[in-house]
Amino acid sequence: MPRPSQTLTPASSPTHDWQYHTPVALWRNVLRLTAPNPSLMTGPGTNSYLVGEPASGFIVVDPGPPDAEHVQRLWEACRDTQGRGGHIALIACTHSHADHAPAAPLLQALCPQRPPIVGLPSAPTARSGCHFVPDRALQPGEKLQIAGTESHTLHAVFTPGHAANHVCFVLEEDGLLFSGDHILNGSTTVIDPPDGHMGDYLDSLDRLHQRCEAMGVQHILPAHGGVIDAPLQTIAQLKAHRLKRGAKVAAAMQAQPDGDLDSWLPLAYDDVAPHIWPVARRSLQAHVEHLRGAAGQTRP
Repeated sequence: MPRPSQTLTPASSPTHDWQYHTPVALWRNVLRLTAPNPSLMTGPGTNSYLVGEPASGFIVVDPGPPDAEHVQRLWEACRDTQGRGGHIALIACTHSHADHAPAAPLLQALCPQRPPIVGLPSAPTARSGCHFVPDRALQPGEKLQIAGTESHTLHAVFTPGHAANHVCFVLEEDGLLFSGDHILNGSTTVIDPPDGHMGDYLDSLDRLHQRCEAMGVQHILPAHGGVIDAPLQTIAQLKAHRLKRGAKVAAAMQAQPDGDLDSWLPLAYDDVAPHIWPVARRSLQAHVEHLRGAAGQTRP
């Protein structure tokens, strides 16, 4: 449960203040530094989060892409009580995609104490460029804890779907969910088979809803976009959106039983701008495989 003495009020403008050079204080023990990799897929960029304080050291969540300047800024932001950088206890990666995990060994190499890199290894289904092997694989429900003047505990929640090795983290003392790419602000995440799986994603949403309710989560800190309020409502809306999209996919397949992904795409995603369709096609494939799997059919 969150600390009863803390009012969970973010620092100035946490949902809009994108900073590539200076960490933004979201809460007194959470900093955000956004990698300078904005794009259609990453939004303003990949958010790296620093959890902790100078007395405890920091857990870096999602160090990001292999950008040397971003890595150096992360190192400098993790200062000890003497103002020296690199006071890092752990490096935690939500998943193995190229904008999340590749900076981990670069950041580790800057630290004389070589903090361990934790997460889940990439599955055999991962695409090229997404190979990731942590120093230590997390266990379901594992708690990563550091302590200084206060304790800071990240509770690992396994959330396959966007990627087979996706993990979210709940900061127990503050009621915050680090959602990686499982929940984004401003868009829905891509489910890209074979490493992405729609059924797993929906199940993971249910698991997250249960964990957030049980642990008193009050805000979501995504890997792309700003802080999200009302986590239970957000998760419920995401699942409803996915089920509604699945129904549109099923209707398109029924309307064109001899069709394929390219013919179903404009029917199932007629509410999405055509320039987004190449990306939407990946999630369409995931929906089709999920529907056929539920019906006992083989994948295309």
